[in-house]
Amino acid sequence: MNTPVTISFTRQGLDESARFSSAHAATPPKRVVVIDDAMTADEAYRLAVAGTGMLYTGDYHNARQLLGAIARRIPAGSKPKRTAAVPTTAERFYKYRQGRTHRAKILSMLLVPIDPGPVVSLRRAPDITEAWTNAFGEISVPTVASLQELLGAIGAQQWRVNGLHVAALDATIYPHYGTFAPVRGEYLELVARAELPAARRAFDIGTGTGVLAAILARRGVREVIGTDSQDRAVACANATFTDLGLEQSASAVLQDMFPEGRADVVVCNPPWLPGTPSTLLDYAVYDPKSAMLRAFLTGLPAHLSAGGQGWLIISDLAERLGLRSREELLGWIEGAGLVVLGRDDTTPSHGRAADATDPFHAERSGEVTSLWKLASR
Repeated sequence: MNTPVTISFTRQGLDESARFSSAHAATPPKRVVVIDDAMTADEAYRLAVAGTGMLYTGDYHNARQLLGAIARRIPAGSKPKRTAAVPTTAERFYKYRQGRTHRAKILSMLLVPIDPGPVVSLRRAPDITEAWTNAFGEISVPTVASLQELLGAIGAQQWRVNGLHVAALDATIYPHYGTFAPVRGEYLELVARAELPAARRAFDIGTGTGVLAAILARRGVREVIGTDSQDRAVACANATFTDLGLEQSASAVLQDMFPEGRADVVVCNPPWLPGTPSTLLDYAVYDPKSAMLRAFLTGLPAHLSAGGQGWLIISDLAERLGLRSREELLGWIEGAGLVVLGRDDTTPSHGRAADATDPFHAERSGEVTSLWKLASR
């Protein structure tokens, strides 16, 4: 959890302060006003658009209703400027992303008080002990958090309690808050069916929940090391290995990119789209300037055993959206001193690919996810 800063506000004529909590180190609002159940949705929306934080002090369920009312007032998107040029797909996507970021910023302005316990200091508030502690850790002083982020932690706790069945493992895993749940099974099947060059050692770069490392361990790789730059992901992956009885062959360590040494298989499923993350889970989707993808390709040759292979798992959605070209990807592969041994493709079966109302349905419906087998020259 990032170290929170202190925010100040006035309640019942008295100046107060509390720690501001944000899992992705969001900047706190410069001004915070205290509101209650009398606040209208129109006024709340006006304050949120102006960047004013609103600390709710009434009923929890009313606070949730107000959040929904604010969301309904956010325009779906700005009207395009009248120009002769038709915007490219990339330009439309960037505009869409700007709108999503703006929406998240507005919704983050509705705040709730969290007291040590932890407990939400609102009437009819649910028990958040497990959800908050698992997501953010314990608190010892009065704290303020975005209601939107609190709801995310509560939702994540349901994933952690109920789990997610992974067909490629024929087992259930339990994603932690802030780790991307592998709801898209098609890319897992690519790893489950790819022919292994050898089964002595494998690396899983950016392991997340540890699901790819677990698949490799289940396939008989004797030592699998997963790496991740986030503590919460390392903890989740190691819990996954323990739950599946794989802790003797698989482990996760806190490491940016590669661990020391070489491996027969080095697998990486980087974020698929170039872009700037704006929420915690965005980090699993957006890779600023394709930095992780390029770092994987550049560093791969130094971490492959003789005859070893790098398995890059990536979608072509970025290409379909005009955010990155196939020529760029192939140029990065060649520039890293790598050759393509083969590629296994699959098509997604997730809901968004079939959602005709999605503004990028044409691109999503044609998406192809691939496992690229790479080797040193």
